Amino acid sequence: MARRIRKGDDVMVIAGKDKGKRGTVLRVMGGSDQILVENINIVKKHTKPNPNKGEQGGIIDKEMPLHISNVALYNPVMDKADRVGFKVLDDGRKVRVFKSNGEVVDV
Repeated sequence: MARRIRKGDDVMVIAGKDKGKRGTVLRVMGGSDQILVENINIVKKHTKPNPNKGEQGGIIDKEMPLHISNVALYNPVMDKADRVGFKVLDDGRKVRVFKSNGEVVDV
């Protein structure tokens, strides 16, 4: 199954507390439609010290997953978030295209 949003894509958050922010997709969770975006949806996690592993306790900032429906691919030409469709090229390759201007996403 071809995914509209993949690892390494530049995305813009379109809903939630980080609406309007841009980031790079670090990871796409397989079965749950969740994605991890760099410096987006940061939460404070309280951790206990673990002397066996040498971990120090305290409060750390951590990125949490977002639902894939809350982000859209960033279109640098239009300078805004854009929807994505698929198109089959003449040579038989299936590529992602922006809906607004029909430009190919994949290089």
